[in-house]
Amino acid sequence: MTKSLAMLLILIGAVCMSFAALFVRLIDQADGFQILAYRSISLAGTVGIIICMRRKSSPLRIIGTIGSTDWCIGVVLSLAFTAYVFALLNTSVASALFILASAPLIAAILSWIWISERPSLIVWLTIFLAGIGITIMAGKGIALGQTTGNLLAFASATFFAIMLVIARYSGKDDVLGGTFLGGVLSCGMAAICAITIGDGLYVSLYDLMISLFMGAFTIGIGITLVTWGTPFVPAAEVSLLVLLESVLSPIWVWILLGEVMIPHEILGGSVVLLSVTGLTIASIAKSR
Repeated sequence: MTKSLAMLLILIGAVCMSFAALFVRLIDQADGFQILAYRSISLAGTVGIIICMRRKSSPLRIIGTIGSTDWCIGVVLSLAFTAYVFALLNTSVASALFILASAPLIAAILSWIWISERPSLIVWLTIFLAGIGITIMAGKGIALGQTTGNLLAFASATFFAIMLVIARYSGKDDVLGGTFLGGVLSCGMAAICAITIGDGLYVSLYDLMISLFMGAFTIGIGITLVTWGTPFVPAAEVSLLVLLESVLSPIWVWILLGEVMIPHEILGGSVVLLSVTGLTIASIAKSR
């Protein structure tokens, strides 16, 4: 797979993932644990079907091919999913958005130290500009006093960055097995939390359908496309491309639910969008 095609897959995946906030807003009563549990079930199912179709093999044979790299990716990805949900329960959305935007910087540093993949000047510049854009988007909503939630958001960003570096380091052109395991493991953790410290697993049919569709479409297809392209693109660049999710999320809520975007969200989102667009154009031009 060429780098240009891989970047296109990642961008499409980020667009799919950007609808997650819209579906969360459509949820009626289900809590975070319940949403994560049912979302993860359909995520694992969708990715499993895609793997079987892509490899033209049966589910049992696919499970038999899951290796140590897949397990590493699955564990780290499930921790990222879980930490993200707990972060949203313990801090503001603006704080979570701001801290999660540190993933490109973390990925750049880890890939440099771990696999000697030194980010280019254009990548460092994009990280800087995107950071400014995300800061503007977050505005005054950053909750400085909510330490637990902020630390969990940082943990989620770190786990996601580690997942990207592992996928890049593996040298494999297919790490979808790890994505499948991420869904299975996060479902298990969410179900345990829902039963032990939450309100159980019972939700209305409406919330169940929204959660399942969110897992299959926004996360299932989205994260599949992202992880499919990840082995062919530097980890720092992948995490920057995925920032498109943060820009598009409030736009869909604005268009479909009428939740008006405020000026600093529009300005900050424009900065991030222009930064990611510039990186994409520069990377494609360089790869030719």
